[in-house]
Amino acid sequence: MSTVLSGPRPALTTLSEDESLFRDAVREFAEAELAPRATRMDEAQEMDPDLLPMLFEMGLMGIEIPERLGGAGSTFFVSALIVEELSRVDPGVAVLVDVQNTLVINAIMRWGSPEQHDRFLSALATDTVGAYCLSEAGSGSDAFALACRAHQDGDSWVINGQKMWITNGKEAGLYIVFANVDPDAGYKGITAFVVEDGTEGFTVGKKEDKLGIRASSTTELIFENVRVPPENVLGDVGKGYKVAIETLNEGRIGIGAQMVGLAQGALDHTVRYVQEREQFGRAIGHFQGVQFQIAEMATEIEAARLLVYNAARLKDAGEDFLMAAAQAKLYASEMAQRVASLCIDLHGGYGFTREYPVEKYYRDAKIGTIYEGTSNMQRQTIAKMLLK
Repeated sequence: MSTVLSGPRPALTTLSEDESLFRDAVREFAEAELAPRATRMDEAQEMDPDLLPMLFEMGLMGIEIPERLGGAGSTFFVSALIVEELSRVDPGVAVLVDVQNTLVINAIMRWGSPEQHDRFLSALATDTVGAYCLSEAGSGSDAFALACRAHQDGDSWVINGQKMWITNGKEAGLYIVFANVDPDAGYKGITAFVVEDGTEGFTVGKKEDKLGIRASSTTELIFENVRVPPENVLGDVGKGYKVAIETLNEGRIGIGAQMVGLAQGALDHTVRYVQEREQFGRAIGHFQGVQFQIAEMATEIEAARLLVYNAARLKDAGEDFLMAAAQAKLYASEMAQRVASLCIDLHGGYGFTREYPVEKYYRDAKIGTIYEGTSNMQRQTIAKMLLK
């Protein structure tokens, strides 16, 4: 049998013992708990509620939160590693964990006050899902064309407007909401607020019927005179654009990790399939044309993985990671679509049915080139940094 098909996965990058143990534990969890639920959650378009307590119990919902606040006290790199492993089985579950760690927790850790750390991070580490609320119907790639407004009324702020396409909208208990407090100042009026579930005037609206990552909730949020106390302002008033930009730069690495894991999962299923499926009297994995395609996919996945790992390591080291994050997200998301498509081809007619899981990976992959900055936005970022 071809060593291309049956050999062990190559060494990825140097992992510490703790990183390896954490990754292996998450891999076992994903295969034991996510795999049996993935198809059912995709069809039902909702997360199995039994999974959320498991994710918290394993420490996956507060990876960088300090241990004194109930978190794992680990690194951003480990967050990316965990998102990758979950995505090998179900990218819809992985994005819930990704948004929690790379967007919501990162924003509060970087921009929150000590009091906000104690109050919000401890909740996020133990039992509260977070959501990151920037996008609106008219504010996608032009992220700062916000129609959502906030004005001061006494000591409090009052938010009015709508948000669209918010990941974790259904499950969240805490929402980072961006609104403009001074439209005449343009993006310099944007401010970040922490809105808690149950606040009067706040409603979770329509849940989107999506092509992929269907276990993940994507919802509209409605704010009607939602009153927020001053202690729930995240960062300085008028500096929300910095919170948004810098957090999204980190979040792109998480999406890159999601796409790497997704592609690896699709390839894993395909490697098994081509060793079982026979045509012309032998397994199709014995044909050189199939072997070459498997080899190309494995190489592309590894290239994307190393781009993602490099960006995550740079972020942890306090180095400039902006271009590395854009490159990782751009390449990984487009790679995942190519790999998932080819995996369907190698499954033949079966790949076009729901009897085999590769069609789900194909549907899940599409979002990678869209959310947290489209591929063209990543290209623009990379080009600007090269040409400045």
